[in-house]
Amino acid sequence: MRVSLFATCLADRFFAEAAADAVRLLRSLDVDVVVPPGQTCCGQPAFNTGRQDEARRIARHIVRVFAGKDPVVMPSGSCAAMLRREYPELLPEGRDLASRAYELAEFLVKVLGVRELGGGLRGQRLAYHPGCHALRGLGAGEEPVTLLEGAGAEVVPWDAAHECCGFGGLFSVKFPAVSVGMADRKLDALPPVDALVSGDGGCLLHLGGRARRLGRDLPVRHLASVLWEGRNGGS
Repeated sequence: MRVSLFATCLADRFFAEAAADAVRLLRSLDVDVVVPPGQTCCGQPAFNTGRQDEARRIARHIVRVFAGKDPVVMPSGSCAAMLRREYPELLPEGRDLASRAYELAEFLVKVLGVRELGGGLRGQRLAYHPGCHALRGLGAGEEPVTLLEGAGAEVVPWDAAHECCGFGGLFSVKFPAVSVGMADRKLDALPPVDALVSGDGGCLLHLGGRARRLGRDLPVRHLASVLWEGRNGGS
């Protein structure tokens, strides 16, 4: 099988190693990965601020970049939700791409049928934050947990696991006090763990930034890199 990787702009700028780890992980599972040039933002910031014409122009460009029949896999539930849920409303040609758009863990479990990656995470206690778009927009809340546990990790129960972290893209800019309070609530409820894991870069930046500001020694890691560690370390 061949897939196209949509690295996303946050991964490109802040989590480049996670995008590379997503490629390594997929290739280790005998998936042929191509990374089409010309990738840009998916258009979500413009869409969320009501700039429909700008979002439509970006969407049209992304549709051209990912033309073809390959599944399009993203290390981001947020961007995957934008393609799947909003592109069909922005332009008719967005429907085909929407039908081929997947978040990484969702693709591994639902399309490839992967549930075990190896034992590279044995002995690790991890907390998983699903991100609102992955959880509510895609319904992809269990797939990452399945894969983390399938690589040997203990995914600890967490009362605030399904609560929004407070980032919400421009929400954190418009309502900074509320945004910070939501992040602090999640961190205060977090049990002792070796790392906090998420598949969305915005959530990682927000929760990791608050943890550092509060002086907490809390590794915050991208799901793609943790899954690759589980696969590579257990092989």
